[in-house]
Amino acid sequence: MQSTSSSSTLQWSDFGLVSIGFLVFAMCGLITVIANLLGFAHNNFGMVQRIEDLRGLDDQRTLVDRCRHHCTGIQILASQQPQRLQIIVNPLMKFFSSLRLTLFLLAASTLLVFFGTLEQVHYGIWFTQQKYFHSFIAVWQYPQQFPYGYALQWIHLPMPGGYALGTLLIINLCCAHFRYFRARWDKAGIALIHGGLVLLLVGQLATQLEQVDYFMWLEEGESKNYVEAFHHDEFVVIDRSHEGFQRVYSIPVNSAFRSGRLIEHPDWPFSVNILDYTANAAIIPRDQAPTTAFPFRFTHGIGHERDLIYFRMPRTFAEGERNIATAAIQLETNRGSLATVLVANVFRDSEPMRESFPRQFVEVDGRTFELALRFKRMYVPQFIKLQNFTHDRYPGTDIPFNFSSDVLLIDPTTGTERHALIFMNNPLRTGGLTFYQASFARDDTMSMFQVVSNPARWFPYVASSIITLGLIVQFC
Repeated sequence: MQSTSSSSTLQWSDFGLVSIGFLVFAMCGLITVIANLLGFAHNNFGMVQRIEDLRGLDDQRTLVDRCRHHCTGIQILASQQPQRLQIIVNPLMKFFSSLRLTLFLLAASTLLVFFGTLEQVHYGIWFTQQKYFHSFIAVWQYPQQFPYGYALQWIHLPMPGGYALGTLLIINLCCAHFRYFRARWDKAGIALIHGGLVLLLVGQLATQLEQVDYFMWLEEGESKNYVEAFHHDEFVVIDRSHEGFQRVYSIPVNSAFRSGRLIEHPDWPFSVNILDYTANAAIIPRDQAPTTAFPFRFTHGIGHERDLIYFRMPRTFAEGERNIATAAIQLETNRGSLATVLVANVFRDSEPMRESFPRQFVEVDGRTFELALRFKRMYVPQFIKLQNFTHDRYPGTDIPFNFSSDVLLIDPTTGTERHALIFMNNPLRTGGLTFYQASFARDDTMSMFQVVSNPARWFPYVASSIITLGLIVQFC
C-alpha cells in the first residue's frame, strides 16, 4: 500500500548539456531585456525629474503673475492640474505599452515553459501547473540529475509565474492598443484581433481558477450518480440509522484538517478527535513496521482487524501516483473514548485500488455510523450506467484500435433515459460536466472516465472566432 515511483523513460544525461546551453543562452537574452527595461525606465523617470524642475520654474512665474493679476492667477492654477496628472500618466503609459516590455514578457514566458517542462519529468503535470503557471512567482532549483547537480543544487532562479505574466501581457496589450491605434473603420480588424487576444488570456485565467478534474469508474451493469476528485480528499461521517436514505456529513481535508483538531456536530452522539493526520503514508502490518511508525492501537475497523500501522512518507507528485492520505481518529463521548479508528483514502472496495477493503462502521446509542477518508465526491443529478464496454484491437496484435463505452443516463426525477456512446475524441457532455473515455480494467469489463468541470470552456472558441473575424476584416 505504499505509493511507488515508476522509472521515467527520459534520461537527464541525454539532454543535460543541451539544456544547460539553452539555459545560458536564455539567461543572457533575459538579462539583456531586463537591462534595456531598466534603461528605459531610468530615461522615463529622468524625464519626469526634468519636467518637475521646469514645473518649479513655472510655479515661480505663476506666483509673480498671481500677485500682479489675482483674478487670472486662479485660472492658471486650475489649468495646471491636468498637466500634473499627465506628467505622471505619460511615463507609465509609455512603460506599459513599450515593445521592450512585450519582448521581456515573451522571453519570460519561454523560460517559464522551458523550466516547467523540465520540472514535469520529476513532479508530474498537476504539481508543475500549480508551481509555475498557477502562481505569481515561481522558483526553479538546479536539479540533482543535471551535470554537477550535487554541487550546484543550491542555485535557485526566481521568475514571474503564469498569473503575473498573464496579467502584464493583458496590460501591455491594452496600453499599446490605446496608445498606437485610433478608433477608425479601417483599423477595426486590429481592434478585433486585440480584443480576441485579451479574451483568450482572460479565458485561460478563468479556466485555471474554475476547472476541476474528476474521475469515475464503472463496471458493466453498475450505475453511479457521483464523480470523485483526483487531488482532493474528504473525511465523511455517514449516518445509516435512517431507513430509505443516509445522511452524509463531509469535512474537506485541507489545511484545517490537522492533528489535534476536534470535530463536533449537534447531530452526532460523539465528537471526532484527529490524533494524527499525514498527507501521504505507507500502511503495513504491525509486525513489519519500522521504528518510525506511529504506535497507535486501533480498537475498531480495518486497523484493528488486520493489526495495521502506518508511517509518514514524502508527498509524491509524479504522474500516475496518488498520495495515501491517512489519519488516526478517536471517537469521544462524555463517558470517555469510544473507538480509535484508522482511516485512509485507499480503504475502498472498488477501483482504482487493487485490494478491496470493507467499510468501517461503529455503533453508538443504537445508531450506525460509517467513517471514511475518501476521494472528494461531487454528486450529479443523473445516474450513469455502463451498459457495455468495447475494446477493439488491430488484428493479430495487442495494439488498441478503439475502446468505447455504451452508457445509459437515467434522470431519477423524471424517469427519462438516454443512451450515449463515449469513445476517444467523442466525450459526453451533460450537466456542465464532460466525460472522456480514459482507461479500462478487469479484463475489459470496467471503464474509467475522466470528468472535467470547466465553466470557462467556451472562452477559447469565442476568442478564436473574434480573432479570425479580425484577420478577415483587416486583410481581406
